[in-house]
Amino acid sequence: MTSPPAIDRLIQIMRRLRDPDGGCPWDLEQTFRTIAPYTIEEAYEVAEAIADGDMTALRHELGDLLLQVVYHAQMASEAGAFAFDDVVMAISDKMVARHRHVFGPAEILSAEAQTGAWEDHKAAERARRAVELGRAPGVLDAVPLALPALTRAEKLQKRAARVGFDWPDVAEVHDKLAEELGELRHEVDIGAPSERLADELGDVLFAVTNLARHLGVDPEAALRGTNAKFERRFRWIEGRLAEQGRSPEEASLAEMEALWLEGKDRERPE
Repeated sequence: MTSPPAIDRLIQIMRRLRDPDGGCPWDLEQTFRTIAPYTIEEAYEVAEAIADGDMTALRHELGDLLLQVVYHAQMASEAGAFAFDDVVMAISDKMVARHRHVFGPAEILSAEAQTGAWEDHKAAERARRAVELGRAPGVLDAVPLALPALTRAEKLQKRAARVGFDWPDVAEVHDKLAEELGELRHEVDIGAPSERLADELGDVLFAVTNLARHLGVDPEAALRGTNAKFERRFRWIEGRLAEQGRSPEEASLAEMEALWLEGKDRERPE
């Protein structure tokens, strides 16, 4: 007897876990809503493995992410909505439709042209979906609310830029950022309530995201890099203090700042 294909084995495992007759109690309790946070977490772990260049971790994390797809498809199958094969067929059809230059007569000669064609096709799909829902299509349709805020801000800005709603150059984005920082500073100085501060800070972050987009920098990746840098340098502070038999709580801010600069100097290329 030959073994079933690998994906079939995974589907069968998930079906068994969700079987009311002897399945896993935890898996049986799960719903789309309870599993969704795990799906998002696994996607981030895939991204982390890629950032680390760790192929072993990437193999494992891709498996975890694939499990999430199988999990959702199994629950949908139980509800009579769709099955795993429907998911595979839908994405296969979509990829063929969006690559007519590969699977059809269209001709696209550059990655830039393909990006434009891809966006045009997605816009047409969104328009058809809006009609199906009985409403007028909009430029900002289908930008997922569940995205990280910086990523969603960037996607909203890119959509608006496609129809000409954008700053013409990076200098004007700098000016807008300075304006938003000034407004935030004013609210801080007058002791504005937290709601006003949150509103103005949001404007600053939106402007920073706009600046990143104009500079061709992924704001999420940039912030992840800075988070890693902060963690690395703070651990240096902890290590140096530990060598002195002390903890950060026992050090002054000036001492920790000096160690921070010391750690920063260590990272500078020769």
